[in-house]
Amino acid sequence: MTEKLWEIEPSGPLRGDVTVRGAKNAVSKHMVAAMLGTEPSTIRNAPDVGEVGITAGMLEHIGMAVERSGGEITVVPGPVADPSVGKAFTGLNRIPILMLGPLLHLAGEAFVPLVGGDPIGRRPVDFHVAALRAFGAEVTLAADGIHARASRLVGTRIDLPYPSVGATETVLLAAVRAQGKTVIRNAATEPEIIELALFLQRMGARISFAPDRRIVVEGVERLGGAVTRLAGDRIEAFSYLVAGLVTRGEVRVHGCPQDRLVTAITTLARMGARFEITDEWIMASAPDGLRPAAVQTDTHPGFATDWQTPLMVLFTQADGMSVLHETVYENRLAYVPALQSMGAEIEVYDTCLGGPACRYHDTAALHSAVVRGVSKLRGGDVTMPDIRAGFSAVLAAAVAEGPSTLRGVHHIERGYHRPVEQFRALGLALRAV
Repeated sequence: MTEKLWEIEPSGPLRGDVTVRGAKNAVSKHMVAAMLGTEPSTIRNAPDVGEVGITAGMLEHIGMAVERSGGEITVVPGPVADPSVGKAFTGLNRIPILMLGPLLHLAGEAFVPLVGGDPIGRRPVDFHVAALRAFGAEVTLAADGIHARASRLVGTRIDLPYPSVGATETVLLAAVRAQGKTVIRNAATEPEIIELALFLQRMGARISFAPDRRIVVEGVERLGGAVTRLAGDRIEAFSYLVAGLVTRGEVRVHGCPQDRLVTAITTLARMGARFEITDEWIMASAPDGLRPAAVQTDTHPGFATDWQTPLMVLFTQADGMSVLHETVYENRLAYVPALQSMGAEIEVYDTCLGGPACRYHDTAALHSAVVRGVSKLRGGDVTMPDIRAGFSAVLAAAVAEGPSTLRGVHHIERGYHRPVEQFRALGLALRAV
């Protein structure tokens, strides 16, 4: 199969309007939740991303029907024909492990292949496995995947060692139909988690949010169908706001509520960005240039780890020394060499810079970066290692001197809604080959 490439010619400031659809990190989880219903469920404002097709393939493999039309996805539950998610789906994304709980409810047994996703650091399955065992499931880890069996899942208390988004989702999807009450302590509270909980509540689940990162779920016998409209993707919205700022342009982003971008907006404002914010759109510009900043990523409501990749490119165009401290994934900075090859002045360190010591303190993980701006970036031949790094490569190419060739574009197409169309609409000379 011929490798897909993007050829980018810098074309000045990016200006215009972008409308973001529902989050890549939300739509696939909603599709899995819809398995648990006795009637069809419909998800509206869904993005046109590769992740949807991958997840639809998994659902159809086990016996569900998935109908897609424009921005609308309908999942029609059916008898589980095969409680094994096919090995053909090995390593494609993180969704199979989230299907264990629903499959145990529906079939009493399950097999899912080894998880995949972006190579941004260890995302171990031990939290998921420990949680399912706490519900009473027999879980066995094999070389090719995970086997599980349970005649009935029983509510329990789950103390997560870290507020993991994926583990919180696994517990929610197992708890809603488990017998009795489940309490999740140290739960993740990202907007996509809340959105999933609200969708499950529409299906008939009994979920309460308690102080101090606790979620309480009272199991029910059955769930029905539901209809929901996903809120705009906060990662995509931030990425396009930065696309305008980094090129000295002005991008107006529609479709993402301000409350999903509170921390991001203030971070950019401290760097010199000016904002116009309405109920319909958010616009950022930096007519007087950009100042450096020190930013630490964290779990919600902190600065999201998925925001830091475009921010790193923005740092290269800020006048002075900026610091980034990544605390969520230990290998998130794996994309930095590609930016360095384009002329970015970035040094990475295994110490905790720009914030208090994190869980990667005293490890060999290169999780802090110092960026010197303004860097004169030059075009290059770059391979995108993951979704978010892919977007950062596009931003670097947009501001560089000379043309760039970007490889591995399937990553960005897996996570962003029609990125070629969006970038071209903002004035970027982008040729998809």
